[in-house]
Amino acid sequence: MRISELSAETGVPVATIKYYLRERLLPEGERTSATQAVYGRTHVERLRLIRALVDSGVGIASARQVIGALDDPPEDPGHLLGIAHAAVSPPADGDLDLTAARNLIRRWGWEPEACAPQQVAGVARALDSIERGGFAVPEATMDAYLAGIRQMVEAEIDAIPTTSAEDAVRYVVLGTVLVEPLLLALRRVAEELVSSGRFGGGDT
Repeated sequence: MRISELSAETGVPVATIKYYLRERLLPEGERTSATQAVYGRTHVERLRLIRALVDSGVGIASARQVIGALDDPPEDPGHLLGIAHAAVSPPADGDLDLTAARNLIRRWGWEPEACAPQQVAGVARALDSIERGGFAVPEATMDAYLAGIRQMVEAEIDAIPTTSAEDAVRYVVLGTVLVEPLLLALRRVAEELVSSGRFGGGDT
């Protein structure tokens, strides 16, 4: 297909496709002349992945890292997913105290050193905000959080596509960015329903 057909197929403007080509996020098409090239299904799928990354708030530099890992995948598939997670996570703050976050991760029975620094820092930032807000999560509630999150994540990992690296990265990126608001919304719905059943309330 021509670049105009690629644009129609994916909904990405021709100018944007040309930009991704210049940035080497999208591989060149097969040249048919000095000014013409044709593109195939691999370009369609790669372009959709790029758009998923960009629309999820991933910058061009981080998107290039993900694409680079796809083109030259590491031996460890977990590292590929780590790259995808890093692309959608804020960088670690070197001045942030990670002690509480590391201790919390150890309550799972895991070693925080096995986690990417960005993810540990994310936990630390959240715990710091809770503390500065004068709130404390009860121990039993925190244990319930950890147990529930572990069960949820095991189900998510089981569902990661194994058909291709691109499918896996797309699943992780979109699952991280697009599903997290759903989880928050479902938590709030569940809190209303459970509290209503336990304490009463609502219309009579």
